Amino acid sequence: MPTIIEVAAMAGVSTATVSRVLSQPERVAEQTRRRVLEVVQLIGYSPNVAARSLRTLRAAKILLTVPDISNPFFASVIRGAEEAARDAGYAVVVGDTGHDPQVEDQYAEMLSRREVDGLIFLGHRLPESLEALLARQGPAAPIVNGCEYSPELGVPSVHIDNAAASDDAIEHLIGLGHRAIGVITGPPISPISRDRLSGALRAAERHGLRDRLHLRTGDYSAKSAFEETGDLLSHDVTAIFCFSDEMALGALSAISAAGLCCPNDISVVGFDDLPLARYFQPALTTIAQPKGLIGQRAVELLVQILRGTPSAESQTTLPHALIVRESTGPHRPPEA
Repeated sequence: MPTIIEVAAMAGVSTATVSRVLSQPERVAEQTRRRVLEVVQLIGYSPNVAARSLRTLRAAKILLTVPDISNPFFASVIRGAEEAARDAGYAVVVGDTGHDPQVEDQYAEMLSRREVDGLIFLGHRLPESLEALLARQGPAAPIVNGCEYSPELGVPSVHIDNAAASDDAIEHLIGLGHRAIGVITGPPISPISRDRLSGALRAAERHGLRDRLHLRTGDYSAKSAFEETGDLLSHDVTAIFCFSDEMALGALSAISAAGLCCPNDISVVGFDDLPLARYFQPALTTIAQPKGLIGQRAVELLVQILRGTPSAESQTTLPHALIVRESTGPHRPPEA
């Protein structure tokens, strides 16, 4: 029976090129593709046999890409993913994309080259280089999204209900008597930011306070929240909800720099419940995400795909919780 090595030798290409011609022909130059296929036909090499052979190859590695590896939130997700991967017999390769689509594509090439068996991406974009793979394989494509939730991506996902979580945060502040509330969002291109904003607006509208929300856009960094908080304080807000704990830290710093006190003057709510949140001054009220469990469940979904038994429930919504600490308190009207 002819082998892939014989095809490669006769066509003057590598075995990897032969594999790409048979599995991803659009990624091979037309002239090379034609030459390989002529040899395949000449010696009777079966593409079906090639496909079966490719499926037996296993790198025993999972690629996990994060948009910002310096963000401590992702460290907890990665730890959960690594523990689940080890249990399943896989190692995790971590790639920091820096929110750069080109870097995302570069890492995704590792999956196309079969250097890894599957991909978990924690950003909101499906790497462009994988669109053809997803279109061809559908639910069998070894790709899973974590943290974000975009139905239009068409891949399994693990996330929380970000809209409901933000609703809880605003409801908490309103319940404390706050009416003029600042909201520092993340970049609007992110589905997480859009979902969290929709939840915040929903809670405010339920109480007839939509016009009392003061919206500002941050980038999940403490610096951006520090700058936006200075502006919000000039609009006499009595509470601020930040879409990340890191931004909440920036808000607390700006409040202190303005000579104000949290929570006596301004209440602050964060999002994520980072390990350090309870050690902020004051300890931070925040939305807790099951960070490690997100990583674990993402790996479990991916391993099921790799084993040919994808889950019928491809979208997994995990629970969140409002953790009330010292950074929020009742609204205190100014003394006459």
